[in-house]
Amino acid sequence: MDQAAVPASTSATTSAEPASTDPDAERAPRGFVLRLGLANFGLYSALLTPVIVTMALRVADVAPRNKESVLGLVLGVGAVLAVIANPLFGRLSDRTRSRFGRRRPWLVGGLLGGLLGLTVIAFIPAVPALVIGWALVQTSFNAVYAALMATIPDQVPAAARGSASGAIGTGLTAAVLAGSGIAALSSDARVMFLLPAVLTVVLVGWFVYKLDDRAPADAPEPFSVKEFLGSFVFDPRRSPDFGWAWLTKFLVMFGSVAPMTYLAYYLPFRMGVSATATASTVAVLVAAGYAVQSVTAAAGGRLSDHFGRRKPFVISSGLVVAAGLALLAFAPDLTWIIVAQFVMSVGGGLFYAVDMALITHVLPDPDNAAKDLGVINIANALPQSLMPMIAPFLLAIGGGGNYPLLFGVAAAAALVGSVLVTRIKGAR
Repeated sequence: MDQAAVPASTSATTSAEPASTDPDAERAPRGFVLRLGLANFGLYSALLTPVIVTMALRVADVAPRNKESVLGLVLGVGAVLAVIANPLFGRLSDRTRSRFGRRRPWLVGGLLGGLLGLTVIAFIPAVPALVIGWALVQTSFNAVYAALMATIPDQVPAAARGSASGAIGTGLTAAVLAGSGIAALSSDARVMFLLPAVLTVVLVGWFVYKLDDRAPADAPEPFSVKEFLGSFVFDPRRSPDFGWAWLTKFLVMFGSVAPMTYLAYYLPFRMGVSATATASTVAVLVAAGYAVQSVTAAAGGRLSDHFGRRKPFVISSGLVVAAGLALLAFAPDLTWIIVAQFVMSVGGGLFYAVDMALITHVLPDPDNAAKDLGVINIANALPQSLMPMIAPFLLAIGGGGNYPLLFGVAAAAALVGSVLVTRIKGAR
């Protein structure tokens, strides 16, 4: 990889985006954005395909009598480990000093661990194997994710990170579509779990092979208990911009989770859609929504780089998501639900397009980029656990089935998140 285009002074800056007379100084290394997007596509294919559908099918095959509780156990254990693993392995990645670099060992090690976990799930038809296998997958692939995200401030100048962020969003949304296709190919567990695994190994492996990864020469401080606990927190008083970015991501993600989780229940309740038609309707809405989101993410990232602005895109994304949720809350018929889904997909695409670019611009410490990006990932994962806990109480208000309140609260969260972006002072 041609690394000469990335000067050390801009590889992980947290100050204002620099003006440069050298056009190469404002570009990512050749081919990096494409490889980053494909690596994210491969990684998310292995992580999201089981969450969307294949793990539920595998659990139903292994434990048909209590499949709901077993699926909750398997995914719940994995979710907890994901929240812990991402910032922890990010911190370890920042501290790594090896002749292979500081990101590559965790990319390769996590890749092998995730492959082993998916193999266990595919070949051992037992509940403990599913729990252990998925725990290994979540732990290992979150180590990969932490190191992968850290390569953005390592490799890409601040002015070019919109395209990198857009590539991540495109890879994520395309992985959801691929996951649905993989699930439709075969009911054989070996195909359902190992096909995404092969895709991940090939695409992340190519990224690793081409990565110019160099560890800093200085020796890190000893890894103390304080250092370990610090992997999961940050001081918002010392890094207020990072704090506002964290809160923005948490609130927008909190708002975005509700329709994805409860749309299958909302359609029969509000629209009288039959049980058989609900599954196909939701599948079409989700597939079309992610397709729109993927295109919007790619275009939004490039536009953000072109204008040299991040905040207007993030603010707009939150407002658009909130508008889509408001439409969904009071949709009189299925046509308006389709419109609402389209609006939310556009907003989600804009958010994914520039969210990571904005965050990498306000990192508290360039030398601990992976750790801080792991802390940001908590803002991404936590809403997915909190919303299902809060939703039943909101739905029960007023006699039950209060979906307008649920989607209204979600819209308010996205709206507040978009407004809070204005508090970030160190980025445009």
